[in-house]
Amino acid sequence: MEIKRKSGQEVCKLHHAENGVTYLTFPGLERTGAVRHLFSTREGGVSEGIYRSMNLSYTRGDEREAVDENFRRIADCLGSSAADMVCSDQTHTDHIRVVSAKDRGKGVVRPKDYRDVDGLITQERGIVLCTFFADCVPLFFVDPVRGAIGLSHSGWRGTVRKIGKKTVEEMKKAFGTDPKDVHAAIGPSICQDCYEVSEDVIGEFRKAFPGIEEGDAANSSKEGVGNGSLRSEVRKRACPLWFPTSPGKYQLNLWEVNRLIMLEAGIPAAQIEMTDLCTCCNPDLLFSHRASHGKRGNLGAFMKLL
Repeated sequence: MEIKRKSGQEVCKLHHAENGVTYLTFPGLERTGAVRHLFSTREGGVSEGIYRSMNLSYTRGDEREAVDENFRRIADCLGSSAADMVCSDQTHTDHIRVVSAKDRGKGVVRPKDYRDVDGLITQERGIVLCTFFADCVPLFFVDPVRGAIGLSHSGWRGTVRKIGKKTVEEMKKAFGTDPKDVHAAIGPSICQDCYEVSEDVIGEFRKAFPGIEEGDAANSSKEGVGNGSLRSEVRKRACPLWFPTSPGKYQLNLWEVNRLIMLEAGIPAAQIEMTDLCTCCNPDLLFSHRASHGKRGNLGAFMKLL
């Protein structure tokens, strides 16, 4: 299988486990020595049809027994069990839940007793935080000094609400985390080339990031651009977060927006890893809502403190 990467170097590292599961990790998070983590691919599960094969959603129509087995295989890769997992309840909010031992198993082996949670944080060793994706952005946070972790789901709504910054703020509030100690990663998700959004979405981002387009007109005139495609290239350089492609349509860079949000939260640039894999560009390896027109399973991000 050909893997399309957005950079010249391998940022997300691909692994093939003995139980057949193929997954991705970030070297910087591994180097902290504080966590075990992974981001799943479609490979190594038992689901069939549009869910092939490592589907991690109980709500999209797959057989429960297949999803149970998929979670068990992921848990094996982490040296854990499904009973150690705690799942988010994602509804595109910026709500963060502090997870403790009493939450073990929620979302996999027992029901969740909470709603509208797109981010999870914990200081409890051995608990596996779990969030789910099929184009939205996984955000990983590790504080090796305080022994704390966070894992958040960031679609465009979570991104414009700066859920990444809020996750760090909640880790500081709950555990005393200093943002300068945090190592973070932006996981596989839809890239700017594949992510077209409407004017109203960009309007929300303009409110959240005032002044980001100030250099557009000056830069365009300096370049002497006359046609639409070249103008878009100039605008892309002037405003790395979004650029217009046609009336009322823009290409939005969720990766770069989330990186800037992490910097705003106080995380050092050298401690932020950004994915090189687009879900939409790699539909055979990764589930993508846009590429599949909604006929798909879910990927998962998983992390636990050692």
